[in-house]
This record gives sequence, C-alpha cells and structure tokens, in this order.
Amino acid sequence: MSMDAIGVVGGGAWGTALAQVMASGGRDVYLWAREPEVVGAINQRHENSLFLPGVALSPLIRATDDLWDIADCKTMFLVTPAQHLRTVLSGLAMNAQSLILCSKGIEAGSLKLLHEVAAEVIDGSPIAVLSGPTFAHEVAAGLPTAVTLAAEDLKTAQRLAELIAQPSFRPYASTDVVGAEIGGAVKNVLAIACGVVDGAGLGQNARAAVISRGFAEMTRFGLAKGARAETLAGLAGLGDLVLTCSSTSSRNFSLGKGIGEGKRPADLLADRRTVAEGAFTAPVLQRAAEALGVDMPIVAAVNALLSEDASVDEAVGRLLARPLRAEGV
Repeated sequence: MSMDAIGVVGGGAWGTALAQVMASGGRDVYLWAREPEVVGAINQRHENSLFLPGVALSPLIRATDDLWDIADCKTMFLVTPAQHLRTVLSGLAMNAQSLILCSKGIEAGSLKLLHEVAAEVIDGSPIAVLSGPTFAHEVAAGLPTAVTLAAEDLKTAQRLAELIAQPSFRPYASTDVVGAEIGGAVKNVLAIACGVVDGAGLGQNARAAVISRGFAEMTRFGLAKGARAETLAGLAGLGDLVLTCSSTSSRNFSLGKGIGEGKRPADLLADRRTVAEGAFTAPVLQRAAEALGVDMPIVAAVNALLSEDASVDEAVGRLLARPLRAEGV
C-alpha cells in the first residue's frame, strides 16, 4: 500500500464514484464493499456493474470485503448508509489521519448528526463532512462538480479540500459541519415530496412551492441546531436541494414519484437495492424538529405518506389548509 493511499468504505454508487475521482488523481484507492459480487467485478473487470454500471473504473481502485485491508489508509471516506455508520465505525480498525463522512442522515436512536456519532466511536482522527449536489454517475464520468468540505478547524478543511480536489471536482472549505450535515439530511426528505408532486401530476408550480417552502423548513431547523444560514443557502443545502428535487436520477425523488403514482411505500422500498435515505430520515427528522419546537409541515406530510397514515390527496389537503402566514417565517 502506498503512503498516500485512499480508503473508501462503502461500495455503492457514491462510494464508487468517489473512489474513481481519487484514482483519477493517480492515487491508489482501496474500496471496501459488503457485496462479494461488487468486489469481484471491480477487481476483475474494473466495473461496479451492480451499483454504477457502464462506468469503466480505474485499475488503481482495488476492492475488498475485509475492513482490515484499508486500516492503514491515512485518509478515509465513509460512504455507508447513515443508520449503519456507528456499526461500521465500531468494526473499523483504522490509523487514519482524516475521516471524511459522505453519508446523509440523522441517527434514528439518538437523533444525533453523523459527525456526532463518529466522534463517539473513534478517538483522535479529525472528522470532516463532504456534502453537495452530486449525482454519482456524473461525478464518476468526470463532469464538473462542486461540493462543501466542512471541518470544525478551517486549516483541516482546507488541507482536505486540497487533497481531494481534481480538475472537475471542486471542494469549498467550510467550518460549518452542522450546516453541511443538515442540508444533506433534510434535502433527501424534501426530494421525496417533490417526487410525489411529480408522480401525482400536481404541476411545476407546486414543485417550485415545495422547493422554496421546503428550503424555509431546512433553514428553520438548521438555525435551531446551530448551522449558519449561508451554508444552508450554499452547495450543501440549496444546491443539493435543487438537484435532488428535479430529477429521477435521485433515489429519493424516484421513491416519491412512485408514491405519487399510487404505489405503496413499503413495496417501493422493498424493491430497492439502493437506499433512499430520505425514507429513514423523515421520521427521525420529524421527531428532532418537534423536540426543538421547529415547524416542518412538508417533512410531516412526507412522514405521513411513508407510514401510510395519509393518502396523497389527504397530505396535500392538509398542507393547503394550513393557516396563511408571512413568507419569511
């Protein structure tokens, strides 16, 4: 293993895309994947045909299903589903100088943000958060992408931004770890809402309303958690929100679209190999918002749809029947 080898934990589409970006800079990359067929396909054919088909991967990417194989990587990307982060970190022997969290969500049992979960499990390694508008297939194809790279210490954020930057992959350093995480978590839930609007044929006006009023909910919750407004209005918040609320390439948007078309959420989720994080985040986010006294009616509507406590017509009717209010609140 070379001294500057990069470790990526998570062999889904996003983890594979990040591995491809890092390998494009000439670094050795070790990618841990849970599925043996993913490990075999990457090592033998240089393709993740299960999660990122059609992308020719760099031969510098080496896949493994043994976490010990990446223990000596000095920089580690964590790209596991949010609800599995604590378990994976607990089983990860690591000597990393830097840990970059790339998952988006809130831990269900504790209502903690993921950097808080990581800080409880590991000791000493600086923790950063990577978030922003990033469809994996575009990143892997080398199309221009900008992201937020947040760490509590600005020098750490700048050092990591310089480490992972590539000509088509531009990280912007930030010290607002909370804001970067909240933007990524909340936008997944709002993307489901926009998918419902599309699937139910409610029109472009309605989708624009959901995006803008959803952003107001994101901002209220973020500020209550200590995030900065400019972070939420940047790549990790509004930028990611616009992307995932506008395309069926978003797993969360696609889930919402299916619900809007009349399919049962349980059937849609059971049929998915990839994770629509918003489905797991919605009930957790609603509980966290209620604990803070933050009003998030769109999030509540999505949660009602996912739990089948309301039909699409009922959920939309409840939102439209809410008392009129000033736009800035």
